Amino acid sequence: MTDALYPFLSSAESDAEPLLTTVTRSTVEKAREIVALRREVLTLLGPGIAACGQALAEAFAAGGRLFTFGNGGSSTDAQAVAHLFFAPERGPHRGPGHGLAHRPGDRQHGLPAISLTADVALLTALANDIGFDAVFARQLAALGTAADIAMGISTSGGSLNVVRGLQEAKHLGMVTVGLAGSGGGQLAECGAVDHLLVIPSPSVHRIQEAQATVCHVLWESVRRALDETA
Repeated sequence: MTDALYPFLSSAESDAEPLLTTVTRSTVEKAREIVALRREVLTLLGPGIAACGQALAEAFAAGGRLFTFGNGGSSTDAQAVAHLFFAPERGPHRGPGHGLAHRPGDRQHGLPAISLTADVALLTALANDIGFDAVFARQLAALGTAADIAMGISTSGGSLNVVRGLQEAKHLGMVTVGLAGSGGGQLAECGAVDHLLVIPSPSVHRIQEAQATVCHVLWESVRRALDETA
């Protein structure tokens, strides 16, 4: 199977060794890049991430819901974020003197979170009948309230449907969160994002990796904040 997929690996040993060395070096360099970028994100965005997490926790505590959305790879990231918040947390451990206890942030039930890219029939109907630029804004107009949260994800910050979705969310009075890369693009210019978290990198791959980390940190901070007020 390996030979069929990667025939160059079965070449002469003298040829394969430099190739494997190159692949190894490339992998190590990429790992170093993302570690360095995550450290930079912590330094530059740490306070902003903390403030965003607190705002999300307050919205959830008041009965709000999280709506996530994006395109392409950001669409799958949006679905992953919704699942992360929605799925009940597991793994209770025994606390000293309290028998079976829960870790900070543990909850029997998940938090209400919905990905606006999950319903293919609705997404394609809106795109076909109204236009793709409105697929998120129209859903938020129908489903969202001032108590809710909208999180738009874009590596470039230039996805018009994400921008319009956040503008509609802002109009409704929702807490708005934007995740972008490079300079933030239109998300940084539209004035509709309460919490804009821009990954300082021009690489789509590095941006998406760092955005995934930011989303997990937000989830952990929300859980801890809710646990402290429980």
